[in-house]
Amino acid sequence: MSTVTNNLTSTISQTNRRGFLKASAGAAGLLLGFAWPEKNQLAAQFPPPPAYIPNAFIRIGKDESVTIISPKSEMGQGSTTALSQILADELDADWSKVRVELAPVNPQLYGFQGVVGSMSIRTLWTPLRQVGANARAMLMQAAANQWSVPVAGLRTEKGFVVNPSNNARLSYGSVAEAANKLPIPTGIKVKDPKDFAIIGKPVQRLDTRAKSTGKQSFGIDAKVDGMQYALLSRSPVFGGKVASFDAAKTKKVSGVTDVVQISNGVAVIANSTWAAMEGRKVLDIRWDEGSNANQSTPAITKMFTELVSQPAAKPARKDGDAGKVLAAAGKKIEAIYEAPFQSHAPMEPMNCTAHLRTDAAGNVTGCDVWAPTQMQTAARDIAAMAAGLKPEQVQIHSLYMGGGFGRRGSVDYVGEAVEVAKAAKVPVKLTWTREDDMQHDQYRPAAMVKFTASLDANGLPAAVEAKVATPSYGFENQGVPGTAMVGLQDTLYSIPNLLLTYQGGETGIPVTYWRAPGASQNTFFWECFIDELALAAGKDPVEYRRAILKGSPRLLATLNLAAEKANWGKAPAGHFQGVSVLNHVGSFNAMVAEISITNGKLKVHKLTCAADCGHVVNPTILAQQVEGGAVYGLTAALKGAITIDKGRVQQGNFNNYDMLRIDEMPVFETHVIPSTEAPGGSGEISTPLSAPAVANAIFAATGKRLRKMPFLNKDLA
Repeated sequence: MSTVTNNLTSTISQTNRRGFLKASAGAAGLLLGFAWPEKNQLAAQFPPPPAYIPNAFIRIGKDESVTIISPKSEMGQGSTTALSQILADELDADWSKVRVELAPVNPQLYGFQGVVGSMSIRTLWTPLRQVGANARAMLMQAAANQWSVPVAGLRTEKGFVVNPSNNARLSYGSVAEAANKLPIPTGIKVKDPKDFAIIGKPVQRLDTRAKSTGKQSFGIDAKVDGMQYALLSRSPVFGGKVASFDAAKTKKVSGVTDVVQISNGVAVIANSTWAAMEGRKVLDIRWDEGSNANQSTPAITKMFTELVSQPAAKPARKDGDAGKVLAAAGKKIEAIYEAPFQSHAPMEPMNCTAHLRTDAAGNVTGCDVWAPTQMQTAARDIAAMAAGLKPEQVQIHSLYMGGGFGRRGSVDYVGEAVEVAKAAKVPVKLTWTREDDMQHDQYRPAAMVKFTASLDANGLPAAVEAKVATPSYGFENQGVPGTAMVGLQDTLYSIPNLLLTYQGGETGIPVTYWRAPGASQNTFFWECFIDELALAAGKDPVEYRRAILKGSPRLLATLNLAAEKANWGKAPAGHFQGVSVLNHVGSFNAMVAEISITNGKLKVHKLTCAADCGHVVNPTILAQQVEGGAVYGLTAALKGAITIDKGRVQQGNFNNYDMLRIDEMPVFETHVIPSTEAPGGSGEISTPLSAPAVANAIFAATGKRLRKMPFLNKDLA
């Protein structure tokens, strides 16, 4: 992984598999949990690859409250609500009594805790249903014992156990303690989906009121008694380090209390964030800029171009013999596509508060961390490393995130905060400015793909070769960075001869997961090239896709639905349409974009999305995720690009890394295909589709093929 911004390395310890477990809740009532193992390739980026074992708990109190303790972080994706719906439905809880808490890091109870790859509902769908069903059975047994009746004759409804024979009722809270003393039953069946009362319903999110009223605390709101505030000066060049510094001017700034050097730079500590900012402005640092001091966007483009021009390298997928077919082809279609680095740019910049506890002799005995993080386990491990402690001596207090999009899956900012707090010997909140966040991000990788294809007598793909040049990151499969190939390697198009290769492409720029990692670039490349093949065959883009998706009924169904709802081929006068499809994170999605170009300016009028996400837990949250993901992808398509000069990021804030504005927002239509299949992800499925759908519509309008993001108005002429 080409991540070079922090000298600390996160080490994730192996977690053993565990069976069902129960802990006494005491006066709280019933506390029930489970451990369910599942391997996850995305977690393999952390050495050694952990066993990913999601856990969840419920706590039923004597006050009738039902608290869901969620091991999954909340960054706006609605997981706390959706996961609570799953458990509450199987429990037959009263939804008005349901509450949610974010779980502390506890490998003994929760295994590896992290949110990546739209995995929350996918991994917890079955376990949460089972734990809810088991808890319901225990509550019924406790009531049966109290009534001295057979449990078989009882039923439950909205937080009560009911005896139909005499209409007697016992609330869950009244029998919770007794239920907690019973053994966890085995063989309890979960509900038939036709009996769901909360799953599948658009219930209001549990965090809506708190967020709307400003009561919800996010990471940046954390406060600790005696806390100081810090900003860190980092090398402007990735991989650089401090050569020397002079803090004399900084220490004269009112409010500044200390200046300390850590592994990744020099921190200014003060009694307010403002004072720390002012102190950092006058901090005199000389940097050893290292080997990346001459890196630039043109140099990276040149390297990628050379890589994709070389013979095929590491195969990521090989069907048939594309090389042989292409060598014999009379006519070939070739194209090179390119995408830039992208910043995550969450609304809330990186931040972390840390406090190292000491004994009477001044020895560090423990560490508390308050962090908005997607990776609680990784945050705990890097905090332990920075503090010189064992992981079990660190407490991670998970806080809500003002956006993550993959950036908060990295934990560099946590390690920095702990280092600063250790050096300062006081609790410290480390805050990143917007410029810090954008210029020291771990970016979506820049990428380039060269396609070569030939068509058969019917105009369908006979052979396709794709060579990918991009930095390596994420999980690997036989030396090929699998994340870099997502969106190509998993294509469902029927192509008899297909060769996908990874050509390399390390840049020295730190990269990590970005919403729909791999797919966000590769779907743009792939779906635009499919349109190029349709054009070469003289076929309509939708009809062409239908012909090569006959073996993939779920994806084909989303294509057909999106085309129908968008009135494909019948756009208003002066409007033009483009289409794209994708299977990703267990879901299937299609999009039709409708655009116009007036006086050389692009306007995206409408995005019509069709989604098959399997069993839907909350349709409102699903629509929010599909539409929010599409906006995120549209911003990348039309606005964003991180460029490098002399090893430095040239963008620093939203003045030169623009976001889609409210007057530029298209109309959205989201259509969901009902399904009883296992749930798929929703937060990342639409993000990759915006760019190719819009690019294909631009071609329909202008006859000009845009093969590089972002699409700027100057490129339309």
